[in-house]
Parts: sequence; C-alpha cells; structure tokens
Amino acid sequence: MLGRGGVSDGYEVGSKRQRMMESNPYFAVSSGTSGFQPYGYGGVIQAPPFPVVRLRGLPFNCTDIDIFKFFAGLDIVDVLLVNKNGRFSGEAFVVFAGAVQVDFALRRDRQNMGRRYVEVFRCKRQDYYNAIAAEVNYEGIYDNDYHGSPPPTRLKRFSDKDQMEYTEILKMRGLPFSVTKSDISEFFGDFKLIEDRIHIACRPDGKATGEAYVEFDSAEEAKRAMCKDKMTIGSRYVELFPSTPDEARRAESRSRQ
Repeated sequence: MLGRGGVSDGYEVGSKRQRMMESNPYFAVSSGTSGFQPYGYGGVIQAPPFPVVRLRGLPFNCTDIDIFKFFAGLDIVDVLLVNKNGRFSGEAFVVFAGAVQVDFALRRDRQNMGRRYVEVFRCKRQDYYNAIAAEVNYEGIYDNDYHGSPPPTRLKRFSDKDQMEYTEILKMRGLPFSVTKSDISEFFGDFKLIEDRIHIACRPDGKATGEAYVEFDSAEEAKRAMCKDKMTIGSRYVELFPSTPDEARRAESRSRQ
C-alpha cells in the first residue's frame, strides 16, 4: 500500500513536508523473543538496508504522479523531488516499502518517462536525508537555535505568494493520506469555506495524493486563510497556494479517471 496500510514506519508520500528522522526510522526491531532476528557478526542486530533509490534524468515537468506511474505496481512510501535554487533538478529520491521493492525498481533503469530515459540507481539513506535537509533549509524552516535573518530566497517565496492573484480557491499540499473533509474544515475553522466544495485529490487508483482544493466564500477570504500556510494537520505541516477553479476542476477530473 502507498504510505499507509501495511507500512509500519509512519512515512507517507509527498514532497516539501515533514519527515521523521530517527536513528532507525524505517524498520523497527521487535523486542519479543519469537520470530527471526537479523543478527550479524558477534550477535549484533543488523537493520535491513534503507529501501531508497535515486532517479536522474527526469523531465523537468515531472510530478509525484509521474513517478508513481513509472513504478506502477510497487509500494512507494515517499517521493522527494530534488530542487536546486528553487528549480527542479531532474533528480528524485524514492523510498519503497522494503528491499525487494528496490530490486524491482532497479529493473526499470533506463526506461523512458516521456521522451527521456531515466536512470535508477541505489543510494544511501544519508543521501536521502541530506536532500531533505537541503529542501527544508531552502523553505526557511530552521531549528529554534537559529537566530539569523532568513535568506533572500525565503523572503522572495513568501512575497511571491502575497503578490499572486487570488481566487476563492486554495490548493493544499503535504496532507496526511488519511485526511478527511472534516479535518480540513477544522483546519480552516476561523474562515468561511464552502464545505461541499472541498476536493481531496486522488490518483486514478483511488489513493490520495496528499493534495486538496478548498473553495472559500470569496477571494478575500481565501487570501486571509493563507495565514494557515505551513501550519500542521496531525504531525505534518501543510503548504497553501493560490489556485483557480480551472485547476481544481482538472484535479477533480483526474481523480475520477
């Protein structure tokens, strides 16, 4: 399953969102005495290799959905599209539900996505973590120990949102896959939205993409609701973007396919 149902590590798919970085964040070793224990030399428990691959040569208009389709039939836990200076680099990291899934993913090396062939190769867990850290730093999310001024890129990104033309529609990204319309209504509890015009985007197979479109009473109300940008639903921070009725309709149409 994708990000839930059968995956025990707590990861869910999505770029630009919180990820848990524990010392062994993916596979937990049971404390019980029964069952197989992966012991190495000297009786030391060895964790399975972190099931991540790196992609290179992706089309520059590539999205999470394109990667899901590229690896159709495999259990994807997370997709991280790598950006450099705010632009997609053509690379991505994909975390799978287990080592066997990685073996199958590597068989798709040099297969085409659109007109481009995509390289698929093994990488280390630390490479994936470093990419997450670089993304979080670019977004301007710092530890509490950080007291300096935010970099110009962060200021620019926030001012860009302020200067965009608003409609009554906001796009949400980074949602938990288990999110419901009630959760979204509660998230925007202080703002006037149209509850039957909340659309949670889904893939063609019915699984959530982590995105949603919400219609408010007016463009002014939608702009006011932007103050909820980067606030959390559960343990995940949610990004908000101005959207349009046409974009929301296209997303709804794709969900029905």
